[in-house]
Amino acid sequence: MNDSIKVPTMADFMAQGKSPEVLFWVGCAGSFDDRAKKITKAFVKLLNQAEVEFAVLGTEESCTGDPAKRAGNEFLFQMQAMTNIEILNAYEIKSIVTACPHCFNTLKNEYPELGGNYEVVHHTQFLNQLIADGRLSVEGGHFKGKRITFHDPCYLGRANQVYEAPRDLIKKLDAELVEMKKCRQNGLCCGAGGSQMFKEAEEGDKEVNVERTEQALETKPEIIAAGCPFCNTMMTDGIKAKEKEQDIKVLDVAEMIAQAKDL
Repeated sequence: MNDSIKVPTMADFMAQGKSPEVLFWVGCAGSFDDRAKKITKAFVKLLNQAEVEFAVLGTEESCTGDPAKRAGNEFLFQMQAMTNIEILNAYEIKSIVTACPHCFNTLKNEYPELGGNYEVVHHTQFLNQLIADGRLSVEGGHFKGKRITFHDPCYLGRANQVYEAPRDLIKKLDAELVEMKKCRQNGLCCGAGGSQMFKEAEEGDKEVNVERTEQALETKPEIIAAGCPFCNTMMTDGIKAKEKEQDIKVLDVAEMIAQAKDL
């Protein structure tokens, strides 16, 4: 990451005898996928601007085990989870924020039974709280009046009933939020969940992400907003399949907040 972005590690905090306000769990996509890294950077810029004392695990962070568990490898999941829990508990972590609903769901709902108990929030929830507390301000900027549709990530929406946080942020951009026919609890998967992200498509007439993209296009959006790196990839691929990449952008909600502020 470039010099303008401050990203302290938990080891840095420990060396100073301090604890961060929150641990930012970056996730595999946010760490290694070139597109998702842009979401990570946008969120970090917002955290720095709000003067949040946060830390990352850095090289001590490994996969939460979500893909292994969804693919049916419970043994590998528990190995990965226990490794992470040992590190998190050694650092006495209390609060975690993540931009990945898969990490969010796993850390929040599946780590407790293995001894990992943390307050876990999605980055859209965290950004809303920063705005409510007066620590972060939002302007419409480039997004004022734009037609934006939000795709609900499965593990954020139906699995954890977080529907309003990302929408509240979009509304704060003075944008026109247009809903797809299938949204909130009736939302359609982007096609990446359940480890489908990492395997070839099975036989069928149409890819799930193309079906979902068509539903988004019905709203005639200028931007498809996402709150998950997997969804971002799948919707971007759908837009490419429809040859609409010149007309429609796929952006994470955090990217929009940062871009509106020209961070």
